[in-house]
Amino acid sequence: MAGTTGAPVRIAGYASVFGKADGAGDTVLPGAFRRSLRQRPPARVALLWQHDPARPLGRWTRLMETKHGLWAEGELAPGVVAAFEASSLIRAGALSGLSIGFKARTARRPHRGSGRILQDIDLWEISLVTFPQVDEARVRLLTPLSNSPTSRTPHIGSREYA
Repeated sequence: MAGTTGAPVRIAGYASVFGKADGAGDTVLPGAFRRSLRQRPPARVALLWQHDPARPLGRWTRLMETKHGLWAEGELAPGVVAAFEASSLIRAGALSGLSIGFKARTARRPHRGSGRILQDIDLWEISLVTFPQVDEARVRLLTPLSNSPTSRTPHIGSREYA
């Protein structure tokens, strides 16, 4: 379990959802992460606790755009107390939010309303958060990793976090 000397804990979920206005009124368009994902491997996108750069939790192992949004898979690091706390809170159902930290490379203002239409994003971090800006940006899988070569595909845990 994360936070001990055991195996990492794997997390996965949508870090961003296309076409949904976030708490600030920003809407991410499909393809907005394409350039960032080409230029920066998943391990170079920080996995943080509540957007705090002083509190890394582990590393992202896979990031990909789907029709729904930005799918993220990562590992909470063993030996990191905050990672152990995060995995415990996820298991208890007390924490499930994901949120992105980014710089907008290309955005436009809509004719009505506030916020931006985000067309090209420089993604630098994805955080586990209590309150995600988009309600659908949630951890969906949480599983211990095994050293067995037959367990390369994560199994869905006993709960689904939506």
